[in-house]
Amino acid sequence: MKIAFVASHAKNSQAAIQRLTKRYGQADTDTADVIVVLGGDGFMLHSLHQFMYQQIPLFGLRCGTVGFLMNNFEEDDLPERIKKAQKTILHPLSMQAQKVNGEEFSSLAINEVSLLRQTKQSAHIEVRINNQTKIDTLVGDGIMVATPAGSTAYNLSAHGPVIPLGTKVLAVTPISPFRPRRWRGAIIPSHAEVCFRIKNDTKRPVAATADNFEVRDVKQVIVKEARDIEIELLFDAHHNLEDRIINEQFA
Repeated sequence: MKIAFVASHAKNSQAAIQRLTKRYGQADTDTADVIVVLGGDGFMLHSLHQFMYQQIPLFGLRCGTVGFLMNNFEEDDLPERIKKAQKTILHPLSMQAQKVNGEEFSSLAINEVSLLRQTKQSAHIEVRINNQTKIDTLVGDGIMVATPAGSTAYNLSAHGPVIPLGTKVLAVTPISPFRPRRWRGAIIPSHAEVCFRIKNDTKRPVAATADNFEVRDVKQVIVKEARDIEIELLFDAHHNLEDRIINEQFA
């Protein structure tokens, strides 16, 4: 098995990559059978974006404090663990953002696409699903669309639902909403297209973020699942990602 190791700059991760490459060798990330990611969820998210189009499975080993997307760190029998690992397929979100000045940007998100107010003024956002207006004016700090894999991240902190993998749905979750008073979000089919239109965009500027990529002063943001992109994550059979998502709902 050809293993390519990548590690965050953290001290623990750097120490781990030295030991593991000495023990198992180091393959090139372009030709490896698997990429082993050493770090926490933040570095895994970075690696998922970096190797998204290479069609090589990723297996994470937790060296940080947060590791929802990672496996427990153990140095022994690594090739055997990888052979027995269960596969999880993720589809990212595609974000198309148009700024007030007409500029257009696109990016992909593994966890979520979020819109947030840039000033003390509340954001005023029209919410459209499949070209139909569902909320004429959402008043609050913002709103997001989260994937099942990202549902336990920012989405959960904003009181959004935890979504099991394989359900083919997305979460649309408001961030500190003021109006509509009783709306707490929605679950929509993963094939649906979401469009956010910013009202009073000069007085009430809004920024859009696809994971770590930010566009400020947006006028309109379109979000949909990129079904043509498949990202393969590997998890130990006794602790796969689907189990973790279920367990989060009972924590």
